Amino acid sequence: MKQKRWSRTLGAGMLIAGAWMMSAGASAAPPNAAMLANACAGCHGTGGGSAGPAMPSLAGQSKEAIVVAMKKFKSGERPSSIMGRLAKGYSDADFATMGDFFSKQKLHPTQQTLDAARVARGAALQEANCSRCHLEDGREGKDDTPAMASQWLPYMQMQMALYLSDKRKMPEKMAEKVKPLSVDDLEALLHFYASVK
Repeated sequence: MKQKRWSRTLGAGMLIAGAWMMSAGASAAPPNAAMLANACAGCHGTGGGSAGPAMPSLAGQSKEAIVVAMKKFKSGERPSSIMGRLAKGYSDADFATMGDFFSKQKLHPTQQTLDAARVARGAALQEANCSRCHLEDGREGKDDTPAMASQWLPYMQMQMALYLSDKRKMPEKMAEKVKPLSVDDLEALLHFYASVK
């Protein structure tokens, strides 16, 4: 009888030790890119293609742009309602993994109703003022400059309002170009970027 009890106790102990070792091994493995990206899908869409006008698409953004944005959210330098709190749960390595994943996704074209006259005017303004940093009509960004092509117009309008109210710090190079422009000019630029496929 003691032998059976001892065997059961030993067997249970081995199962517990095995389960503990497996869980310890699993928790030691860093999250992969797909795991981290899936956490973003609820707001930014599967593969970074946003389906909602208040959220930016992350697909096709440069790795550097995503890493810089996430670090600014985490530090509080960039204002947010949710992202600042979420960013605190990730490391710089996680930001790099996310940035690498989303930079490899294809541009997510949006279908929006836009003002054709503003789109045409915005195209000229983009070429004259923004094309050195927002490359390929906003499809790419130089260094940590975000890609603007086919982003939702309401999202871009919200971000521009934050810049103009000084609630979000505008990069110096951007400020040099934006300050001489009128509100109508800026709206035309945003319509143009929203139109780019």
